[in-house]
Amino acid sequence: MKFADKLFLSMTALLTLMFALFGIWMLSSDFSQLLDKEIEQGNDESRMFHFLFEMGYQSTEEYGEEYAINRTLGSITDNVERGGSHVFVTKMDGTYVYGGEYLERMGFVKEIEALTGALNQTTNYGYCIRRIHGGYYMFTAALTDISGGGFCLGTCRELTNIYNNRQNLLSRYRIALVCLLFLGGICIYMLSRYITQPIRRLDKLAGRIADGAYELRSHSNSMDEIGSLARNFNRMADQLVDQMQKKVLEAKQKEDFTAAFAHELKTPLTSIIGYADMLNSMKLSDTECHDAYFYIYSQGKRLESLSHKLLDLVSMDKHPLVFKPISTIALEENLRITMRPVWKQRGIKGKVDLEKATLYGDEELLLSLFYNLLDNAVKAMDKEDVCFILIKGVCREEKYEFKVMDNGRGIPAEEISRITEAFYMVDKSRSRKEGGAGIGMALCQKIIQLHQGVLKIESKLGEGTVIKVSFPMQ
Repeated sequence: MKFADKLFLSMTALLTLMFALFGIWMLSSDFSQLLDKEIEQGNDESRMFHFLFEMGYQSTEEYGEEYAINRTLGSITDNVERGGSHVFVTKMDGTYVYGGEYLERMGFVKEIEALTGALNQTTNYGYCIRRIHGGYYMFTAALTDISGGGFCLGTCRELTNIYNNRQNLLSRYRIALVCLLFLGGICIYMLSRYITQPIRRLDKLAGRIADGAYELRSHSNSMDEIGSLARNFNRMADQLVDQMQKKVLEAKQKEDFTAAFAHELKTPLTSIIGYADMLNSMKLSDTECHDAYFYIYSQGKRLESLSHKLLDLVSMDKHPLVFKPISTIALEENLRITMRPVWKQRGIKGKVDLEKATLYGDEELLLSLFYNLLDNAVKAMDKEDVCFILIKGVCREEKYEFKVMDNGRGIPAEEISRITEAFYMVDKSRSRKEGGAGIGMALCQKIIQLHQGVLKIESKLGEGTVIKVSFPMQ
Protein backbone atom coordinates (compact mmCIF):
# COMPACT_ATOMS: atom_id res chain seq x y z
CA MET A 1 0.00 0.00 0.00
CA LYS A 2 1.32 3.42 -0.96
CA PHE A 3 2.11 6.05 1.64
CA ALA A 4 -0.57 8.40 0.23
CA ASP A 5 -3.22 5.65 0.62
CA LYS A 6 -2.05 4.94 4.18
CA LEU A 7 -2.24 8.64 4.98
CA PHE A 8 -5.72 8.87 3.42
CA LEU A 9 -7.08 5.84 5.31
CA SER A 10 -5.56 6.87 8.65
CA MET A 11 -6.85 10.45 8.39
CA THR A 12 -10.31 9.24 7.31
CA ALA A 13 -10.46 6.75 10.19
CA LEU A 14 -9.35 9.44 12.64
CA LEU A 15 -11.91 11.90 11.28
CA THR A 16 -14.66 9.28 11.51
CA LEU A 17 -13.75 8.40 15.08
CA MET A 18 -13.61 12.05 16.16
CA PHE A 19 -16.97 13.01 14.63
CA ALA A 20 -18.63 9.81 15.85
CA LEU A 21 -17.46 10.34 19.42
CA PHE A 22 -18.35 14.02 19.29
CA GLY A 23 -21.83 13.26 17.90
CA ILE A 24 -22.52 10.57 20.46
CA TRP A 25 -21.39 12.84 23.28
CA MET A 26 -23.46 15.78 21.99
CA LEU A 27 -26.66 13.75 21.43
CA SER A 28 -26.29 11.91 24.74
CA SER A 29 -25.77 15.19 26.58
CA ASP A 30 -28.85 16.82 24.99
CA PHE A 31 -30.96 13.72 25.58
CA SER A 32 -29.84 13.49 29.21
CA GLN A 33 -30.78 17.15 29.78
CA LEU A 34 -34.24 16.67 28.23
CA LEU A 35 -34.83 13.43 30.13
CA ASP A 36 -33.76 15.02 33.42
CA LYS A 37 -36.10 17.90 32.73
CA GLU A 38 -39.01 15.53 32.06
CA ILE A 39 -38.21 13.50 35.19
CA GLU A 40 -38.09 16.67 37.24
CA GLN A 41 -41.40 17.82 35.81
CA GLY A 42 -42.95 14.38 36.48
CA ASN A 43 -41.73 14.46 40.08
CA ASP A 44 -43.11 17.98 40.52
CA GLU A 45 -46.51 16.84 39.21
CA SER A 46 -46.44 13.83 41.53
CA ARG A 47 -45.64 16.01 44.55
CA MET A 48 -48.30 18.54 43.56
CA PHE A 49 -50.86 15.72 43.15
CA HIS A 50 -49.86 14.34 46.54
CA PHE A 51 -50.17 17.74 48.20
CA LEU A 52 -53.52 18.64 46.59
CA PHE A 53 -54.98 15.22 47.33
CA GLU A 54 -54.11 15.44 51.03
CA MET A 55 -55.43 19.03 51.31
CA GLY A 56 -58.65 18.21 49.48
CA TYR A 57 -59.24 15.03 51.39
CA GLN A 58 -58.74 16.68 54.77
CA SER A 59 -61.23 19.40 53.89
CA THR A 60 -63.95 16.89 52.96
CA GLU A 61 -63.25 13.85 55.11
CA GLU A 62 -66.12 14.76 57.48
CA TYR A 63 -68.52 13.67 54.75
CA GLY A 64 -67.04 10.20 54.60
CA GLU A 65 -64.07 8.55 52.91
CA GLU A 66 -65.67 7.70 49.61
CA TYR A 67 -67.18 11.18 49.19
CA ALA A 68 -63.91 12.86 50.21
CA ILE A 69 -61.86 10.81 47.70
CA ASN A 70 -64.31 11.33 44.82
CA ARG A 71 -64.72 15.03 45.55
CA THR A 72 -60.97 15.58 45.87
CA LEU A 73 -60.11 13.66 42.71
CA GLY A 74 -62.86 15.38 40.78
CA SER A 75 -61.43 18.79 41.63
CA ILE A 76 -57.72 18.14 41.05
CA THR A 77 -57.39 15.53 38.28
CA ASP A 78 -58.13 18.00 35.51
CA ASN A 79 -55.40 20.35 36.73
CA VAL A 80 -52.86 17.52 37.14
CA GLU A 81 -53.67 15.77 33.86
CA ARG A 82 -53.72 19.00 31.85
CA GLY A 83 -49.99 18.53 30.97
CA GLY A 84 -50.59 15.06 29.47
CA SER A 85 -50.01 13.00 32.59
CA HIS A 86 -52.46 10.49 34.03
CA VAL A 87 -53.10 9.92 37.73
CA PHE A 88 -54.12 6.82 39.61
CA VAL A 89 -55.03 6.01 43.21
CA THR A 90 -54.93 2.55 44.78
CA LYS A 91 -55.53 1.22 48.24
CA MET A 92 -52.87 -0.75 50.06
CA ASP A 93 -54.67 -3.97 49.20
CA GLY A 94 -54.22 -3.21 45.49
CA THR A 95 -57.79 -2.06 44.79
CA TYR A 96 -57.94 0.77 42.27
CA VAL A 97 -59.80 3.83 43.44
CA TYR A 98 -59.10 5.90 40.35
CA GLY A 99 -57.40 5.32 36.96
CA GLY A 100 -57.56 1.54 36.95
CA GLU A 101 -59.30 1.34 33.57
CA TYR A 102 -56.57 3.42 31.89
CA LEU A 103 -53.80 1.34 33.45
CA GLU A 104 -55.43 -1.94 32.37
CA ARG A 105 -56.10 -0.65 28.86
CA MET A 106 -52.48 0.47 28.45
CA GLY A 107 -51.07 -2.69 30.05
CA PHE A 108 -49.33 -0.84 32.91
CA VAL A 109 -50.73 -2.93 35.75
CA LYS A 110 -47.65 -5.08 36.33
CA GLU A 111 -45.31 -2.08 36.35
CA ILE A 112 -47.55 -0.25 38.85
CA GLU A 113 -47.75 -3.29 41.11
CA ALA A 114 -43.94 -3.70 41.02
CA LEU A 115 -43.40 -0.01 41.78
CA THR A 116 -45.92 0.21 44.63
CA GLY A 117 -44.72 -3.12 46.03
CA ALA A 118 -41.21 -1.66 46.42
CA LEU A 119 -42.46 1.19 48.64
CA ASN A 120 -42.47 0.86 52.44
CA GLN A 121 -42.41 2.95 55.59
CA THR A 122 -38.86 4.22 54.96
CA THR A 123 -39.22 4.61 51.20
CA ASN A 124 -42.62 6.21 50.56
CA TYR A 125 -41.81 7.64 47.10
CA GLY A 126 -40.35 6.25 43.91
CA TYR A 127 -40.38 6.44 40.13
CA CYS A 128 -39.31 4.34 37.15
CA ILE A 129 -39.13 4.57 33.35
CA ARG A 130 -40.25 1.57 31.31
CA ARG A 131 -40.57 0.73 27.63
CA ILE A 132 -43.95 -0.81 26.97
CA HIS A 133 -45.39 -1.70 23.54
CA GLY A 134 -42.79 0.42 21.78
CA GLY A 135 -43.40 3.50 23.95
CA TYR A 136 -41.57 4.98 26.94
CA TYR A 137 -43.40 5.93 30.13
CA MET A 138 -42.48 7.39 33.50
CA PHE A 139 -44.36 6.12 36.54
CA THR A 140 -44.34 7.76 39.99
CA ALA A 141 -45.85 6.48 43.20
CA ALA A 142 -46.15 7.92 46.72
CA LEU A 143 -47.63 6.42 49.88
CA THR A 144 -49.97 8.54 52.02
CA ASP A 145 -51.75 7.74 55.29
CA ILE A 146 -55.11 9.52 55.58
CA SER A 147 -57.55 8.80 58.43
CA GLY A 148 -55.76 5.57 59.25
CA GLY A 149 -56.15 4.23 55.71
CA GLY A 150 -53.15 3.81 53.38
CA PHE A 151 -53.35 4.99 49.77
CA CYS A 152 -50.84 4.97 46.89
CA LEU A 153 -50.95 8.10 44.72
CA GLY A 154 -49.23 7.86 41.34
CA THR A 155 -48.84 9.46 37.94
CA CYS A 156 -48.07 8.14 34.48
CA ARG A 157 -46.23 10.40 32.02
CA GLU A 158 -45.41 9.43 28.43
CA LEU A 159 -41.78 10.10 27.30
CA THR A 160 -41.98 8.46 23.86
CA ASN A 161 -41.47 11.76 22.02
CA ILE A 162 -38.15 12.36 23.73
CA TYR A 163 -36.82 8.95 22.71
CA ASN A 164 -38.24 9.31 19.22
CA ASN A 165 -36.57 12.70 18.88
CA ARG A 166 -33.28 11.16 19.96
CA GLN A 167 -33.64 8.42 17.37
CA ASN A 168 -34.47 10.96 14.68
CA LEU A 169 -31.46 13.04 15.64
CA LEU A 170 -29.28 9.95 15.48
CA SER A 171 -30.59 9.10 12.03
CA ARG A 172 -30.01 12.63 10.74
CA TYR A 173 -26.56 12.71 12.32
CA ARG A 174 -25.65 9.44 10.59
CA ILE A 175 -26.66 10.92 7.24
CA ALA A 176 -24.74 14.12 7.97
CA LEU A 177 -21.71 12.08 9.10
CA VAL A 178 -21.75 10.02 5.90
CA CYS A 179 -21.97 13.19 3.76
CA LEU A 180 -19.23 14.85 5.81
CA LEU A 181 -16.97 11.81 5.54
CA PHE A 182 -17.58 11.63 1.80
CA LEU A 183 -16.67 15.27 1.23
CA GLY A 184 -13.91 15.14 3.83
CA GLY A 185 -12.57 11.92 2.31
CA ILE A 186 -12.27 13.61 -1.09
CA CYS A 187 -10.45 16.56 0.48
CA ILE A 188 -8.18 14.27 2.53
CA TYR A 189 -7.39 12.16 -0.54
CA MET A 190 -6.45 15.24 -2.58
CA LEU A 191 -4.45 16.62 0.35
CA SER A 192 -2.60 13.32 0.87
CA ARG A 193 -1.73 13.20 -2.81
CA TYR A 194 -0.51 16.80 -2.68
CA ILE A 195 1.57 16.23 0.47
CA THR A 196 3.19 13.06 -0.87
CA GLN A 197 3.83 14.49 -4.35
CA PRO A 198 7.42 15.59 -3.49
CA ILE A 199 8.08 12.12 -2.08
CA ARG A 200 6.84 10.52 -5.31
CA ARG A 201 9.09 12.87 -7.28
CA LEU A 202 12.06 11.88 -5.12
CA ASP A 203 11.18 8.22 -5.66
CA LYS A 204 11.11 8.65 -9.46
CA LEU A 205 14.31 10.71 -9.30
CA ALA A 206 16.04 8.00 -7.24
CA GLY A 207 14.94 5.41 -9.81
CA ARG A 208 16.33 7.45 -12.72
CA ILE A 209 19.60 8.06 -10.86
CA ALA A 210 19.81 4.32 -10.16
CA ASP A 211 19.36 3.73 -13.92
CA GLY A 212 22.40 5.88 -14.66
CA ALA A 213 21.18 9.50 -14.89
CA TYR A 214 23.66 10.69 -12.27
CA GLU A 215 23.39 14.35 -13.22
CA LEU A 216 19.74 14.66 -12.12
CA ARG A 217 18.91 16.46 -8.85
CA SER A 218 15.82 17.51 -6.93
CA HIS A 219 14.71 21.14 -7.34
CA SER A 220 12.51 21.33 -4.23
CA ASN A 221 12.93 24.68 -2.44
CA SER A 222 10.46 24.18 0.40
CA MET A 223 11.67 24.80 3.94
CA ASP A 224 9.79 21.90 5.56
CA GLU A 225 10.98 18.36 6.31
CA ILE A 226 10.41 17.23 2.72
CA GLY A 227 12.54 20.12 1.44
CA SER A 228 15.24 19.14 3.91
CA LEU A 229 14.94 15.54 2.70
CA ALA A 230 15.34 16.71 -0.91
CA ARG A 231 18.45 18.75 -0.06
CA ASN A 232 19.98 15.87 1.86
CA PHE A 233 19.09 13.60 -1.07
CA ASN A 234 20.95 15.93 -3.45
CA ARG A 235 23.91 16.04 -1.08
CA MET A 236 23.90 12.24 -0.85
CA ALA A 237 23.73 11.97 -4.67
CA ASP A 238 26.63 14.43 -5.03
CA GLN A 239 28.70 12.44 -2.54
CA LEU A 240 27.89 9.16 -4.30
CA VAL A 241 28.76 10.62 -7.71
CA ASP A 242 32.00 12.03 -6.29
CA GLN A 243 32.86 8.67 -4.76
CA MET A 244 32.06 6.91 -8.03
CA GLN A 245 34.21 9.35 -9.97
CA LYS A 246 37.01 8.86 -7.45
CA LYS A 247 36.68 5.09 -7.78
CA VAL A 248 36.71 5.36 -11.57
CA LEU A 249 39.74 7.64 -11.39
CA GLU A 250 41.47 5.30 -8.95
CA ALA A 251 40.74 2.35 -11.21
CA LYS A 252 42.11 4.25 -14.20
CA GLN A 253 45.16 5.33 -12.23
CA LYS A 254 45.78 1.75 -11.14
CA GLU A 255 45.36 0.59 -14.73
CA ASP A 256 47.70 3.33 -15.95
CA PHE A 257 50.13 2.49 -13.14
CA THR A 258 50.15 -1.19 -14.09
CA ALA A 259 50.58 -0.41 -17.80
CA ALA A 260 53.32 2.15 -17.12
CA PHE A 261 55.08 -0.15 -14.67
CA ALA A 262 55.02 -3.00 -17.16
CA HIS A 263 56.33 -0.70 -19.87
CA GLU A 264 59.09 0.65 -17.63
CA LEU A 265 60.16 -2.91 -16.85
CA LYS A 266 59.93 -4.03 -20.45
CA THR A 267 62.42 -1.53 -21.90
CA PRO A 268 65.40 -2.28 -19.61
CA LEU A 269 64.63 -6.00 -19.54
CA THR A 270 64.58 -6.08 -23.33
CA SER A 271 67.99 -4.45 -23.40
CA ILE A 272 69.35 -6.77 -20.71
CA ILE A 273 68.00 -9.91 -22.43
CA GLY A 274 69.17 -8.75 -25.86
CA TYR A 275 72.74 -7.97 -24.80
CA ALA A 276 72.94 -11.11 -22.66
CA ASP A 277 71.82 -13.19 -25.64
CA MET A 278 74.47 -11.48 -27.78
CA LEU A 279 77.15 -12.32 -25.24
CA ASN A 280 75.92 -15.90 -25.06
CA SER A 281 75.36 -16.63 -28.76
CA MET A 282 77.77 -14.38 -30.64
CA LYS A 283 81.53 -13.89 -30.68
CA LEU A 284 82.07 -10.23 -29.90
CA SER A 285 85.10 -8.04 -29.78
CA ASP A 286 86.38 -6.63 -26.49
CA THR A 287 84.86 -3.26 -27.29
CA GLU A 288 81.49 -4.81 -28.13
CA CYS A 289 81.61 -6.94 -24.97
CA HIS A 290 82.43 -3.88 -22.93
CA ASP A 291 79.47 -2.00 -24.46
CA ALA A 292 77.19 -4.97 -23.79
CA TYR A 293 78.32 -5.23 -20.19
CA PHE A 294 77.82 -1.49 -19.76
CA TYR A 295 74.27 -1.57 -21.13
CA ILE A 296 73.38 -4.56 -18.93
CA TYR A 297 74.86 -2.78 -15.89
CA SER A 298 73.17 0.60 -16.63
CA GLN A 299 69.76 -0.97 -17.24
CA GLY A 300 70.15 -3.06 -14.10
CA LYS A 301 70.92 0.08 -12.12
CA ARG A 302 67.86 1.69 -13.65
CA LEU A 303 65.71 -1.23 -12.50
CA GLU A 304 67.30 -1.00 -9.06
CA SER A 305 66.52 2.74 -8.85
CA LEU A 306 62.99 2.10 -10.01
CA SER A 307 62.46 -0.61 -7.37
CA HIS A 308 63.82 1.66 -4.60
CA LYS A 309 61.51 4.48 -5.61
CA LEU A 310 58.50 2.16 -5.76
CA LEU A 311 59.40 0.77 -2.35
CA ASP A 312 59.65 4.29 -0.94
CA LEU A 313 56.33 5.25 -2.50
CA VAL A 314 54.48 2.24 -1.08
CA SER A 315 56.07 2.02 2.37
CA MET A 316 56.81 5.67 3.20
CA ASP A 317 53.62 6.27 5.23
CA LYS A 318 53.71 2.86 6.92
CA HIS A 319 56.64 3.74 9.15
CA PRO A 320 56.34 6.33 11.92
CA LEU A 321 58.26 9.51 11.22
CA VAL A 322 60.25 11.30 13.90
CA PHE A 323 60.00 15.03 13.30
CA LYS A 324 62.94 17.09 14.46
CA PRO A 325 63.83 20.79 14.21
CA ILE A 326 65.43 21.57 10.86
CA SER A 327 67.21 24.83 10.11
CA THR A 328 66.50 26.26 6.68
CA ILE A 329 70.10 27.53 6.63
CA ALA A 330 71.32 23.93 6.81
CA LEU A 331 68.91 22.95 4.05
CA GLU A 332 70.15 25.84 1.91
CA GLU A 333 73.80 24.85 2.33
CA ASN A 334 73.10 21.21 1.58
CA LEU A 335 71.10 22.02 -1.57
CA ARG A 336 73.65 24.52 -2.82
CA ILE A 337 76.58 22.12 -2.42
CA THR A 338 74.70 19.24 -4.02
CA MET A 339 73.21 21.11 -6.99
CA ARG A 340 76.19 23.37 -7.87
CA PRO A 341 78.08 20.77 -9.95
CA VAL A 342 74.89 19.69 -11.72
CA TRP A 343 74.01 23.25 -12.65
CA LYS A 344 77.59 23.94 -13.75
CA GLN A 345 77.63 20.86 -15.96
CA ARG A 346 74.33 21.81 -17.63
CA GLY A 347 75.18 25.49 -17.94
CA ILE A 348 72.29 26.55 -15.66
CA LYS A 349 72.27 29.68 -13.52
CA GLY A 350 71.00 28.32 -10.22
CA LYS A 351 70.34 30.03 -6.91
CA VAL A 352 69.22 28.86 -3.45
CA ASP A 353 67.79 31.57 -1.18
CA LEU A 354 65.99 30.40 1.97
CA GLU A 355 64.86 32.83 4.69
CA LYS A 356 66.11 31.81 8.11
CA ALA A 357 63.54 29.72 10.01
CA THR A 358 63.10 26.42 11.80
CA LEU A 359 60.91 23.66 10.40
CA TYR A 360 59.85 20.40 11.98
CA GLY A 361 60.08 17.25 9.92
CA ASP A 362 62.24 14.48 8.54
CA GLU A 363 65.37 16.09 7.07
CA GLU A 364 66.16 13.20 4.70
CA LEU A 365 62.65 13.24 3.24
CA LEU A 366 62.66 17.02 2.81
CA LEU A 367 66.04 16.88 1.04
CA SER A 368 64.68 14.10 -1.19
CA LEU A 369 61.69 16.33 -1.95
CA PHE A 370 63.81 19.29 -3.06
CA TYR A 371 66.29 17.10 -4.95
CA ASN A 372 63.42 15.66 -7.00
CA LEU A 373 61.90 19.09 -7.65
CA LEU A 374 65.27 20.56 -8.70
CA ASP A 375 66.06 17.48 -10.79
CA ASN A 376 62.77 17.88 -12.66
CA ALA A 377 63.57 21.55 -13.22
CA VAL A 378 66.98 20.60 -14.67
CA LYS A 379 65.39 18.03 -17.00
CA ALA A 380 62.90 20.64 -18.23
CA MET A 381 65.69 22.90 -19.61
CA ASP A 382 66.64 23.27 -23.26
CA LYS A 383 70.39 23.66 -23.69
CA GLU A 384 70.14 26.32 -26.38
CA ASP A 385 68.35 28.75 -24.06
CA VAL A 386 69.64 30.82 -21.16
CA CYS A 387 68.52 28.65 -18.25
CA PHE A 388 67.98 29.59 -14.63
CA ILE A 389 66.56 27.79 -11.58
CA LEU A 390 65.66 29.49 -8.33
CA ILE A 391 64.58 27.90 -5.06
CA LYS A 392 63.38 30.53 -2.61
CA GLY A 393 61.94 30.19 0.89
CA VAL A 394 59.98 32.83 2.82
CA CYS A 395 57.94 32.96 6.03
CA ARG A 396 54.25 33.76 5.53
CA GLU A 397 52.21 34.08 8.75
CA GLU A 398 52.21 30.59 10.29
CA LYS A 399 53.56 28.89 7.16
CA TYR A 400 56.88 28.57 5.42
CA GLU A 401 56.64 28.66 1.63
CA PHE A 402 59.18 27.21 -0.80
CA LYS A 403 59.17 28.18 -4.47
CA VAL A 404 61.04 26.26 -7.15
CA MET A 405 61.05 28.38 -10.34
CA ASP A 406 62.53 27.66 -13.76
CA ASN A 407 62.28 28.98 -17.32
CA GLY A 408 62.08 25.55 -18.92
CA ARG A 409 59.63 24.03 -21.35
CA GLY A 410 56.62 24.30 -19.02
CA ILE A 411 53.68 21.93 -18.54
CA PRO A 412 50.40 21.92 -20.51
CA ALA A 413 47.47 23.10 -18.35
CA GLU A 414 45.55 19.87 -18.85
CA GLU A 415 48.51 17.82 -17.62
CA ILE A 416 49.19 19.68 -14.35
CA SER A 417 46.58 17.78 -12.32
CA ARG A 418 48.11 14.41 -13.24
CA ILE A 419 51.84 14.91 -12.86
CA THR A 420 51.76 13.62 -9.27
CA GLU A 421 50.47 10.24 -10.47
CA ALA A 422 53.00 7.43 -10.40
CA PHE A 423 54.61 6.75 -13.83
CA TYR A 424 52.84 9.71 -15.39
CA MET A 425 55.18 11.69 -17.67
CA VAL A 426 54.34 14.74 -19.76
CA ASP A 427 56.98 13.94 -22.40
CA LYS A 428 57.68 10.22 -22.13
CA SER A 429 60.46 10.04 -24.73
CA ARG A 430 62.37 12.97 -23.21
CA SER A 431 61.83 11.68 -19.65
CA ARG A 432 63.24 8.25 -20.48
CA LYS A 433 66.12 9.84 -22.30
CA GLU A 434 66.87 11.83 -19.13
CA GLY A 435 66.63 8.64 -17.09
CA GLY A 436 63.28 9.36 -15.42
CA ALA A 437 60.47 6.91 -14.70
CA GLY A 438 57.67 9.28 -13.68
CA ILE A 439 57.76 8.47 -9.97
CA GLY A 440 59.56 11.55 -8.66
CA MET A 441 56.51 13.83 -8.37
CA ALA A 442 54.47 11.02 -6.77
CA LEU A 443 57.20 10.75 -4.12
CA CYS A 444 57.15 14.53 -3.68
CA GLN A 445 53.41 14.56 -3.16
CA LYS A 446 53.67 11.76 -0.57
CA ILE A 447 56.42 13.57 1.34
CA ILE A 448 54.42 16.83 1.33
CA GLN A 449 51.34 15.01 2.65
CA LEU A 450 53.32 13.38 5.45
CA HIS A 451 54.50 16.84 6.52
CA GLN A 452 50.95 18.27 6.29
CA GLY A 453 52.04 20.58 3.52
CA VAL A 454 50.29 21.92 0.42
CA LEU A 455 51.51 21.63 -3.17
CA LYS A 456 50.59 24.13 -5.91
CA ILE A 457 51.85 24.09 -9.49
CA GLU A 458 51.72 26.99 -11.95
CA SER A 459 53.11 26.57 -15.43
CA LYS A 460 52.93 27.89 -19.00
CA LEU A 461 54.25 26.19 -22.08
CA GLY A 462 57.48 27.77 -23.28
CA GLU A 463 57.75 30.07 -20.25
CA GLY A 464 58.52 27.84 -17.30
CA THR A 465 57.08 26.39 -14.11
CA VAL A 466 56.61 27.60 -10.53
CA ILE A 467 56.12 24.94 -7.86
CA LYS A 468 54.96 26.19 -4.44
CA VAL A 469 55.23 24.05 -1.33
CA SER A 470 53.89 25.35 2.01
CA PHE A 471 54.64 23.72 5.38
CA PRO A 472 53.13 24.67 8.76
CA MET A 473 55.54 26.28 11.20
CA GLN A 474 55.47 25.26 14.87
